This record gives sequence, C-alpha cells and structure tokens, in this order.
Amino acid sequence: MILQKRLMICASAMAVMAGTAMPAAAAPWVRGYVVGQYEYAFRYGGRPDYTRGAEIEPGVDCPHGSSIHFANGEQTKIAVARQKFRTQQEIDWISAPPGLDQVRAPVLTRFHIWNRAVAYRAYKRGIETYVNPWAADDPGQPQVTSRIGDGFNLDGKVKAADFVSPDGEKGIDNNLYRAWGCDAPWRGNGNATLDLRANDKMQEGLYTMVIRVSGNKDPMNDDDATFEIGYSPDKIVKDARGGIAVDYSYRILTTAQYTKMKAKIKNGVVETEQVERMHTPRIAWFYDQTGDTNFAKGKVRLNMSADGLSASGLLGGYRDWRELYTENTFAQDGGQQGIREHEDHVSLYFALRRNADGMYNAKTAKYDGISSVYRIKAASAYVVNPENPKMEVPKLLLDEERKQAFEAIKANTIRGAETRIPQPVPPGTTEAAVGSFEHDIVDLPNKEFYIKTLDRPHYANEDKDGIPPWMRRRRGTSAPVPATPPAAQPAKPQNQVSIEKPTEVASAETK
Repeated sequence: MILQKRLMICASAMAVMAGTAMPAAAAPWVRGYVVGQYEYAFRYGGRPDYTRGAEIEPGVDCPHGSSIHFANGEQTKIAVARQKFRTQQEIDWISAPPGLDQVRAPVLTRFHIWNRAVAYRAYKRGIETYVNPWAADDPGQPQVTSRIGDGFNLDGKVKAADFVSPDGEKGIDNNLYRAWGCDAPWRGNGNATLDLRANDKMQEGLYTMVIRVSGNKDPMNDDDATFEIGYSPDKIVKDARGGIAVDYSYRILTTAQYTKMKAKIKNGVVETEQVERMHTPRIAWFYDQTGDTNFAKGKVRLNMSADGLSASGLLGGYRDWRELYTENTFAQDGGQQGIREHEDHVSLYFALRRNADGMYNAKTAKYDGISSVYRIKAASAYVVNPENPKMEVPKLLLDEERKQAFEAIKANTIRGAETRIPQPVPPGTTEAAVGSFEHDIVDLPNKEFYIKTLDRPHYANEDKDGIPPWMRRRRGTSAPVPATPPAAQPAKPQNQVSIEKPTEVASAETK
C-alpha cells in the first residue's frame, strides 16, 4: 500500500512535468491515523545549550523551579514537621530511620516509612492525606509564569491572565499547564518521566486511540469535513525500528470514548467545531486509570501532512480537575508518586483547584473544570468500523479488582472535596503503603515505634501482620479474586481512630 501511494505521487508529478495537468475533481476521501504520542500540552522553557547531564533546568516558564517534595530525607522532614501533632522524635526518626543498616532491604524499608508518613499529614491523626488533600496545609506548588502556551481560546474571551500561542493567538486557555507545568515528572524536552511512561504503555498495548477524517472535496482543503476520534480495541503495531508502523488497520468503537464532529480543513489544518462533550481515551500508564477524558467544550486542531502519512495537533477542553487529580495520584498511590516522581499531590490539588476556570457549578459557586490541552502525534492507518457496532471497550479481568478499587478511591476523594468530611481509604488499594509498610519494617530494631506512630485505620480480615486480604490475593497467598471484588464497597475503618465525624475541619483554605 505504501509503495502504491508512492507510485501514485510519482505518476502525478511526472504528469505535471509533462504538461498534462490533471484536473481537480471533488470526490469522497478518508484519512485515518493511529496516535503514537499522547501527552499534556506543556511547553518546556529550557535552553538548548543546557548540558548538566540528565538534570532538568528550571526553564523560563518555571523560574522558581520544579516540584522536589519527598525526593530525600530533608524534604520528607519538612513535610512531616508541618503536623502539629508530631513530636520531634517522630520527625527525626521518620526522616532518618535509625537501624536501617541492620535490615535486609534498607531502601524499601525507608521508602515505605516515608510513604506511610506523608500519607497521614492532615490536621489530625488518622486522616489519609491523598484521599483528603483539603485537610492538609498547602505546601505550595511552583507554577508556570510564562505567557506562552499551546491550546485554544475555549471561552471566546481574551483575559489578562490568558496565554498567547507560539504563533501569536491571544486568549489561550490552558490552566492545566499553569498548575502542573512545573511538576518535575512532566517536565522535559521530550523525555519527561511520566510522558515517557504513559506513551510506552500505550504503544505496548494498554489502549489505542485512532482518528478518522473524511470529506467530499480535497483532503487538504475541505470546508465540510467530518472528524472522528476514539478508542480502538486493537494494539498498536510497531515497525522494525520501534516506531509506529503505518497503514495497518484499526477498529474504532462508537459506543464509548468516541466523538464525531464537523470540521473545516485549510491547507491541511483540520479545525473541528467546539462540542459540549468530547469523549476520547485518557492518558494512562496502568489499567486502573484508563477511561474517558470527558472534555466539556472540547475541540481538536490537527495538522495533516500532504502525503497523509502523519499528523500532529492538539485536543482540549475543560476537564473535571478532581478527576485529573485522582487519575495521577492513584495510578499507584500518592506516597509512591510523591517519593519516586518528586511531586506532592497535596500541592497539585491546591494548584488545580486554584486554577479551575470552567464548568461553573452554580450550587457551589465554584468551577469544577480546568482548561486542559493534550498534544498528539499520529501515523497513517486504516480506521474501520467493527463488525459488531455495539462492541464495548474490553475489560482486563485480572485487573478489574484494581480498577474497581481505583473508582472507589476516586469517588471518596471527590466526595471529601465536596463535603469537607474526611473519607476513608476504600479496600483494594495500596494507598498509604498498606501491606508493604507492615511487611518491610519487620527487621527494623524500632519497628514497634513505627507501627504505633504510623498507625492507620484497619480493615476487616487483615492477618496478624496487618496484611489485608486483597494484598494476600495479589501475592498468591490466598484464594483467587472473586467475581465481585470487595473493592467495590468501601470498608469502615476498624481501629480506634474515627474519621467519619471530625470535631473540626481545618485546612489552608479555612484558616
């Protein structure tokens, strides 16, 4: 097929050179693409001559630096010292656990102590921080100060705080970049940690996104085109060099994570209409996170190459900022993300809420959405309808327990943010190093101190070592996962700490 296209192009060129101009005739046409790169449309303000190894410089867009929370003991010490209920011994022993040289796995032991500690730093003991970030003080998130940003004018207004696009368009709305653009794992010149992770997982088969553009005039200039974007159940095919192979066939589902829009094309640039709801697959690096972006006021701009072999562009709209928070925080658990990825989701929570600018909620008099723009690069493909038009997004049965646990913790987080009533961590997750903390401190000389100091609400059916049943299942030490996993129903904490009816609700916003 590629050879056939090349021959057609060559034949056309030879005909023109021979003076036999071929008449332009309107005819139905279709171009398909499979997305190979999918990431938040954050810009990188670094200098091209920056040569300090793998270190990411602050950049002109982030002069105050990037997030570095929990990268080391000093950062952890600063974080836990903010809790008034912590004693000096607790602060010192958490940040630098004595006796680490006597354990079999010192790095893991320290990691899970820090994980448990930063997961419980609200205004009183027993309130899990990442499910209830509003119950902690805002540590402060460095935010983008640049005026240059990629995206769209989603609200039709030009405001003083809006970005200006690289080509000079004013009124660009992309407050997700403003809030998260200085977050360490999303920064880099094409090599940001979480961008690489998400794209790698997508290309390895976690999910697939495809695009289909069609019309009746010229693919490069058509004022009455149709644009479709959605999920495909078919895994991405790679070429021998590890790139995205061109001209393979992919099905596009129209039952979920799919949107069809009117579009206009000028000189190969596709501009879609702005629709009330735009559904596409969302960025994910675990099955838990996969699902629907569900943009409000969504639209797409796509630049197609003349030969039809590639395309790149932007898609965006307003996304519920609480969903964005949960998708990133609970991909694994908040502590893991904070320690390994050098970010603090409490800071991110406040930054997202502070920069929310869309989806006005009359009941709360606040915005539920934040303007968000994603960047895509795609290769040519044949995008076809499935034989069964009612085909749904396939489920990974072995990961459904984790998926349901993710949905449960997401629901509790949003409920807590709305009501300011602390919510428990539902069963089925690894949040707050559940199981791992108990397992990895067994060799520590002062383990009883940590078990008492870093206690947590407990679940039904934990074993004598504090390992909950879902952790035992995943380690293969108990019965298989049932058809209806317990993660679907949140469990009530069993220990002496009550988080159902707090005597006070104190946070940075109410102090």
